[in-house]
Amino acid sequence: MNLATEKSGDVFVVAPEGQINSANAAAVEADLLAHVEKGERKIALDMSRVDYISSAGLRVVLVLAKRLKQGAGTLVLCGLQPHVREVFDISGFLAILNVADTRADALAKLA
Repeated sequence: MNLATEKSGDVFVVAPEGQINSANAAAVEADLLAHVEKGERKIALDMSRVDYISSAGLRVVLVLAKRLKQGAGTLVLCGLQPHVREVFDISGFLAILNVADTRADALAKLA
């Protein structure tokens, strides 16, 4: 799994590519949480290049959101593909997570 990262002002943008599943969830979680440990407090998770997410992947997103919240940070998801968005919806995660349609919208929410 490739995790492209960039800074946009004080927002840390992470753009995973491919699938987030049980085979790579632990590594993805460790990578994301390492950025939180380094002091990132505003993270936009651009999911536009994620074509599949399993329950293990959902857990990664939830753990990241909780860790950020504990440190007075914020996570905004953006660019959810329709079938990935459906997984977040069915699981009830859309009701508890900040979600934006586009990366620009996510950056605006985090400004």
